[in-house]
Amino acid sequence: MFKKLRNRFLIVNLVSISIMMLVAFITIYTITYQNVQRETNMELYKVSDFYHSPYSPSSSQIPWGEGQGGEAGSGASSAAGSSADTRTERGTSTGTATGKGTDTGVSGSTSGSGESPGSGTGSGTGSTSDAMPSSVGKGGSGGMVGGEFGGNRGPGGDLNAPPARSVSFMIQTDDQWNITGTHSRFDMEEPFYKEALQKVDRSLVTGGERKTDQFALDGTDWAYVVDPSGEGYMIVFMDVTAQQGILTNLIYTFAVVGLAMLIVIYFLSRYFANRSIAPVREAFEKQKQFIADASHELKTPLAIINTNTDVLLANQEETIESQAKWLHYIKSETERMSGLTNDLLYLTQMDDSRSNLIHTTFNMSDAVESIILPMEAVIFEKNISLDYNIEPDLNVHGNREQIKQVILILLDNAVKYSGPKGSVNVTLQKMNHDVMLTVFNTGEGIAPEHLDRIFDRFYRTDSSRARKHGGHGLGLAIARSIVEQHKGEIYAKSVVGEGASFYVRLS
Repeated sequence: MFKKLRNRFLIVNLVSISIMMLVAFITIYTITYQNVQRETNMELYKVSDFYHSPYSPSSSQIPWGEGQGGEAGSGASSAAGSSADTRTERGTSTGTATGKGTDTGVSGSTSGSGESPGSGTGSGTGSTSDAMPSSVGKGGSGGMVGGEFGGNRGPGGDLNAPPARSVSFMIQTDDQWNITGTHSRFDMEEPFYKEALQKVDRSLVTGGERKTDQFALDGTDWAYVVDPSGEGYMIVFMDVTAQQGILTNLIYTFAVVGLAMLIVIYFLSRYFANRSIAPVREAFEKQKQFIADASHELKTPLAIINTNTDVLLANQEETIESQAKWLHYIKSETERMSGLTNDLLYLTQMDDSRSNLIHTTFNMSDAVESIILPMEAVIFEKNISLDYNIEPDLNVHGNREQIKQVILILLDNAVKYSGPKGSVNVTLQKMNHDVMLTVFNTGEGIAPEHLDRIFDRFYRTDSSRARKHGGHGLGLAIARSIVEQHKGEIYAKSVVGEGASFYVRLS
């Protein structure tokens, strides 16, 4: 039964924690996914905005299959002097950009300017002593500047390139989705552009607004934005494999961490489930023992009453006087059953939280003396010596009648087990802020294995349940219930063969 209860506890605990972990992971993943998508879209829009810039390839109408280079750049320079030598130079540079320069002069100063769409302007001065022009600086080399930097800093170069972190390319199409132009910073084959265009969801162009989506191609994840441009469409693609890898790794991490946590939680839950069930198991075992003990205590007097009743019925002609012995046995066992029933009811009332007794401050010294003095004669008749030491005027807070019952139970128990010619000692003294009552009796003592259980209901140290001392094993249980209700402490110490001491601490 308890194993099933533990397993149910484990299942409920694991399911509850799994649901909470799943909700937490989904929340974290959703937030991360939205952030990644937001950053991806921002980067994609930046790339798209670049291709819409005045110096972008789209504004130059690059034909399908042509160049990754720059545009033409030109530069002019002139020099005035006494020489009539006039020359025209043409300089070319990387990016298919050309520059022109014209200089005239023999001596004096030289000035010139170079211009190109992709580069700036320059000027310089120089002198010649042999009637030959000398152009130093950017004046005479305007064409070189335009040519040299036109390919690198022009629309196809780095000056207005897409964000350096992105791997991107652009495809321009007409309104029939036929490719009219492409651009990329990297070498890409024509079939790749066609495959990428086939992956585009053409329904995104509805409404005339640019919209984004993603697809995978050749093991690479691409995000793209479709932007209606003139009589066609501009589709800008950007590599988002790293971003998608973050999300994928996040899922794997959640799976591994979640599995590891469930394993750890399973063993922790199993441990705490066993500890949680332990008090329930103990209470259940005590209940079973209580039922067995109560049945045993009731069985004996009922058997005696039944036997004596049969004797009376068998001798119906006899007078009551002649059958008085059997009647006394019946009465004795009836009284015993009545006492047992009253004790059980009292314990039930003590355990019931609805039982609220009035607690007041009373004189504990007077309460102990009121119990000891009437019992002195009984103790003397049993040939037992009684010694007591009670400090006067010690007050405690509680119910006077219940505390007196505890004193009576402990004193009666000490007298029963002290044995002939034994002795009983009662001490009441102040200990720090508490009052300590000690009841000691000589005798056989209590074995260590019984000290923790003598306050249980129906528990007796003798396994044979000898009834020579009378009672039914509920006295100490009642005393413990009363002391615990008063927020006090009761315990016992014993030396086998010498005697036992019972201690009650109250505040």
